[in-house]
Amino acid sequence: MANVAKLPAKMLAVAITQPGGPRVLKAEKRDLPELGQGEILIRVHAAGVNRPDVQQRKGAYPAPPGASDLPGLEVSGEVAALGEGATRFRIGDAVCALTPGGGYAEYAKVHETNALPLPKGFTFTEAAAVPEAFFTVWHNVFERGALKAGETLLIHGGSSGIGTTAIQLASAFGAYVIATAGSEDKCAACLKLGADCAINYKTEEFVQAVKDATDGKGANVILDMVGGEYVGRNYHAAAVDGRIVQIATQGGAVASADFSRLMVKRLTHTGSTLRPRTTEFKAGIAAALEAQVWPLLAVRRVAPVMDMIFPLKEAWRAHERMEEGEHIGKIVLDVG
Repeated sequence: MANVAKLPAKMLAVAITQPGGPRVLKAEKRDLPELGQGEILIRVHAAGVNRPDVQQRKGAYPAPPGASDLPGLEVSGEVAALGEGATRFRIGDAVCALTPGGGYAEYAKVHETNALPLPKGFTFTEAAAVPEAFFTVWHNVFERGALKAGETLLIHGGSSGIGTTAIQLASAFGAYVIATAGSEDKCAACLKLGADCAINYKTEEFVQAVKDATDGKGANVILDMVGGEYVGRNYHAAAVDGRIVQIATQGGAVASADFSRLMVKRLTHTGSTLRPRTTEFKAGIAAALEAQVWPLLAVRRVAPVMDMIFPLKEAWRAHERMEEGEHIGKIVLDVG
């Protein structure tokens, strides 16, 4: 490592001791990560908790080659060391970053291009709730989905970390926003964030509700993390030339759908996962966010919705909270 501040020999981390429930997450001592070319070491103050962490804990979403086996895909903190060739930040700079893993620890490494300056006026806990959701929404809604001002975006899971981010960004960029959620409280939260219409999917049929809200035209872009039987229903809810972007399959990875509707409406059904993508690809998203979204964060035109904060050693409680499904917004670990 080059340009190293005074560092401890070991760090506290929370590891997945075996596939299973939340209690398999255990605190332990680990060596600090070794830095490669262009990488920075972050003294972590807070780490975001995301559904891929839960899937990894269950043994269903292994870390990509070369990534830490520790869970944690986003962190905030201070730059503690610079690897060879890292010039974007200085020791002590406050940053937040998208990581390929390793966030549930006192120190985490990331390529400097996948880190961003702490948004102006943000606390570390707030900033830790930004990278995963904002990278995901920007790429899938605005790049893959090509959402434009004046178009309609349908967001499934509007009260999730992804959903609350998508509502705010789409609204800020001039879209008409429809969100689905599973309770009246969650629907109210979506409306408060800027959704134009919120549908309780437990009491309403979302396809008809979307048609009613759009004068029968349907949604131009649909952000879906459900999959399963939602696939065919999304085809009904989509507008002609609509774009459906799949980012998860919580309702099932296998579906039966009427593909003639996809052809007649000229629909595009695409999808992506973020974690396995290259450092260079993520750097492109980071640059777009800094140019387009960081100014909005600085004036709090958009901001992460915070649900609950847990100490690092109690990461298992954070996972329980996520799996209960009652959270609205982001769950974060306070690392100290």
